[in-house]
Amino acid sequence: MTIAWSPDIGARKEPRYLAIANALAEDIEAGRLPPGGRLPTHRDLADQLGVTVGTVSRAYAEAARRGLLSGEVGRGTFVRAGPAEPGRGSRDGSGYIDLALNHPPVLTSERPSLGLRASFQALAARPDLGELLDYPADGGSPAHRAGGAEWIRRAGVAADPAHVLVCSGSQHALTTALATLFRPGDLVLTESLTYPGVKAAATLLSLRLQGLPLDAFGLRPDAFEAACDAGGVKGLYCVPTIQNPTTSVMPESRRAEIAAIARAHGVMIVEDDLHALLPSERPKPLAAHAPELACYITSTSKTLAPGLRIGYLLGPPALTERLASAIRATTWSASPLTAEIVTAWIRDGTADAILEERRQEAAARQELASQVLAGLEFEAHRVGPHVWLHLPEPWRSGAFAVQVRRRGVSVTPAEAFAVGRGSVPHAVRLSLGGPRNRAELRRALELVRDTIEAPAEGAFAVV
Repeated sequence: MTIAWSPDIGARKEPRYLAIANALAEDIEAGRLPPGGRLPTHRDLADQLGVTVGTVSRAYAEAARRGLLSGEVGRGTFVRAGPAEPGRGSRDGSGYIDLALNHPPVLTSERPSLGLRASFQALAARPDLGELLDYPADGGSPAHRAGGAEWIRRAGVAADPAHVLVCSGSQHALTTALATLFRPGDLVLTESLTYPGVKAAATLLSLRLQGLPLDAFGLRPDAFEAACDAGGVKGLYCVPTIQNPTTSVMPESRRAEIAAIARAHGVMIVEDDLHALLPSERPKPLAAHAPELACYITSTSKTLAPGLRIGYLLGPPALTERLASAIRATTWSASPLTAEIVTAWIRDGTADAILEERRQEAAARQELASQVLAGLEFEAHRVGPHVWLHLPEPWRSGAFAVQVRRRGVSVTPAEAFAVGRGSVPHAVRLSLGGPRNRAELRRALELVRDTIEAPAEGAFAVV
C-alpha cells in the first residue's frame, strides 16, 4: 500500500529536489515513513507538490544515494529496511554498516559538495591556475600556511604562518613530528588507550611506546610525572580533546599541569588535536601552555572532509626547518590544489559553515545513540565522532566484535587502542559518522544493543 506522503517544502531554501530528499531523511528518521513503505509515484508526488516529475526523480535518486530508498521496477520506490545490501549503502562496498572507522558524519545538506563546485568554478577562472600544478615552497605556499595559521588560532594557539607547515593530513603530520623529534629506540609516553595510528608510526620509526593510566579527564598527571622521574623519557603523545577512544576532554588546569611537568623534565610534546574545533567551547591546547616544547597537529579530516587530505603542523620555531625537511623526505609536499581549496574555504566562511553543520549532525547522532544505548554503560561527548561502549559480563571485546559483525555491523575492539601488554577493558568504540544517515545508524546501534542483550549460541566461546 502506498504511503500518503506530501511534505511541506514551501519554507525550505535549498533547491526543490534537495528539499524533498531532506524531508524524506527527516521523516524516515522520525519514524513517520516506516521501513518497507511504498512512496508515491514520481508523477503523483510531483502533482501534489507542484514541481516537475524530473525534480521528484532527482530527489528520489538523491535519497537512494544516501541509502534511504530502494526502487523496484514495476513495483515502485520503497523506504529501505534492514542493513545495507552487499556493495550498497556502506561506504566501502562491503555491505557492513561501518561503526569502525571514524568518519565525519554525513550531512543532510549538500554544503560540502556545493562548496567544492564553487571552488572548482573559481579555480577555473584564475589565469594563474597552472601554478597549482608546480612544486610548492617548502612546507606549503605562504598563502596556504597563513590559512593553516588561521585555522590553528581558532583552537586557541598563537600561530605564526612562518612556522605552520601544510601536511597531507594529520597522520602525515604525526609521522613528521615523531621522525623529527625522536630517534630509534627513544621512549615516548602516551595514554594507555590511544589512537592506533601513533602505534603504527612508532613501529615504523622504531620508537618505544609506554602507556600511562587514564581517568575521566584524560591522562593522569601523577602517572606522567612518575614516568618522567623514572628517567629515559623523550616525549609525550596525547589527544587531549575528545580523546580517542575514551572521549574525555582534559580540563585546562590539567593541561597546564602536564605542560609544567614536561618543561621540568625537558620532555617534548606531540599534541594531536584534530577534534579541537568540534566543541564550540574548549580549553586551550597544551601547545598554548608550552609552545617551546610542543608540536601541535590539527587537520580538516574530522571537521571539513577527509578526502581533502590537508593537515597542519606547528612546532617550536627552532624546529621549523627540520620539520619541513621531514615533510620533503616523505611526501615532498601536500597537494597545492587541495590546500588552495581549504584555504579559500577558511577565508570565505565555507569552512565555518561546514563545521557548524558537522557539529549539529554529530550532536543529533549522539542523541540518537544515547536513546538506543540507554541502560548500557558508555562514554560520549555531545559533538564527538564516537562512543566508548563498555560491555557487560561475560562479553570480551574481541568476541563481541566478531559477533556483531556477523549481524552486519563493524566496530573497533579495545585491543586496537591498547599500548603495551597490560589489562585491556572490555569495551568497543562505536564511530557514529560511518552510516550514511541516521536511520542506518539507528539500525546499526540496535544491532549492537541486541547482540549484547541476546547473544547468539556459542558467542562467548569466540576469541
